[in-house]
Amino acid sequence: MSIWHGSVTLEAINSLQRGTMVENLGIVVTEIGADHLRGTMPVTERSMQPMRIQHGGANVVFAETLASVAANFSVDRERYAALGQEVNANHLRPAPLGTIIHGVARPFHVGTRSQVWGVEITNGRGQLLCVARLTMAIVAREPRLASS
Repeated sequence: MSIWHGSVTLEAINSLQRGTMVENLGIVVTEIGADHLRGTMPVTERSMQPMRIQHGGANVVFAETLASVAANFSVDRERYAALGQEVNANHLRPAPLGTIIHGVARPFHVGTRSQVWGVEITNGRGQLLCVARLTMAIVAREPRLASS
């Protein structure tokens, strides 16, 4: 059974990222499963730290992107928004320049007021680089003003 609300396509998800940090870092959502979202991100000069490996903050941006996108597509986006409330990440292995990293976001809890998501980030050999947990607050969108 799918957790998604309404029609969800890769094109719709990725088009929302244009002109954002997500696009700037090269993050792309690549798969929509019944209960998960997958994506990729290249390790480039834009995402590395002075030791010439992936910056931990870039891993957090990648994880939060996948979880946030997933959370927002699991609610009625006309009425609700999922907003990041808490994130934690454990960095387990470095990713060098030129690496393509892979992430998968899966829910631990999808409630009406909050959601909790887990994200695993791996390298091309399937080795775990980072694990993250994100709590999303589900908030009502303000009613749209009627046009005059």
